[in-house]
Amino acid sequence: MYPILFKIFGFEIRAYGVMIAIAAIAGTILGAREAKRRGLNPELVYDFVFYAILAAIIGSRIYYVLFFDPAYFIKNPLEMFAIWKGGLAIHGGLIAGLLTAIWFTKKHGLSFWFFTDTVTPSVILGQAIGRGACTLNGCSYGKPTNLPWAITFTNPDAAAPLGIPLHPTQLYELILDLTIFAAVFLFRKKIKFNGQLFLIYGMAYGIARFIVEGFRGD
Repeated sequence: MYPILFKIFGFEIRAYGVMIAIAAIAGTILGAREAKRRGLNPELVYDFVFYAILAAIIGSRIYYVLFFDPAYFIKNPLEMFAIWKGGLAIHGGLIAGLLTAIWFTKKHGLSFWFFTDTVTPSVILGQAIGRGACTLNGCSYGKPTNLPWAITFTNPDAAAPLGIPLHPTQLYELILDLTIFAAVFLFRKKIKFNGQLFLIYGMAYGIARFIVEGFRGD
């Protein structure tokens, strides 16, 4: 795919970083609109997004470094900070984001469940766009396959093995994430209790992730 979009004065503009930025912007806009619809000050969403993005980046990177290839990062410690190349594990990001939500709602005297329902559509939309980032970057790649929709990475800057047809697990999860987003977005006005939307998202994403993990090759 296209891990490096272009260069400006020798500086690489990477697809992963651009897509993550788009995910953050789209999620923030949607979250602010949803907050206004539910009677919350949109400024709260802007503040939360700042802390949540920072925590999610740190949490997802720490998780990736610890559980994916710690030996590599011990030998190349400066690579721990090269997040523009990819290597952000969603598990760590979600844990960090959840802890941030607990802290933030307590700080502002908000209902945790009401607030998480408010930002849930933004979270899953951001995750879907993030999988687009993985598709371009070649990370989170799948197992080898001969299926006609396999992806073969040829760009030497890609994170995936080169020249091997692979399951497009990034696209599998992107499609599932968009399906979950559509479901929670349509259902958001019909929830019966605070936290229902967040719980639906959690269960649906857990199932989606379980399905995709069976095809992962990284």
